[in-house]
Amino acid sequence: MISLSSYAFVSMILFSIGVVGVIARRNIFVIYMSIEMMLNGVNLFLATFARYHFNMDPQVITVIVISIAAAEAAIFLSAIILLYRSKKSLDTDIFTSLSQGENK
Repeated sequence: MISLSSYAFVSMILFSIGVVGVIARRNIFVIYMSIEMMLNGVNLFLATFARYHFNMDPQVITVIVISIAAAEAAIFLSAIILLYRSKKSLDTDIFTSLSQGENK
């Protein structure tokens, strides 16, 4: 049987990899995937403690977070497509100004 600390360790590793991805990368898509990895780490942590304490409340919160993340994914990916079409790159250094009047 896998212990609670093993699941907590995996969730902390997922969250830590996500934080490093957000801080170290410059591609918007990679940053987005790192944010999603952080969200999955938190969800695993919530589900682990829900199972450990035999309580359904954190599992309900996890399902709600997953459904909100699905809607957020559609919006964020459409924003990435619009940014790519306007600047022809996904490098975060290019997106210093988001006004339409400025052509760089």
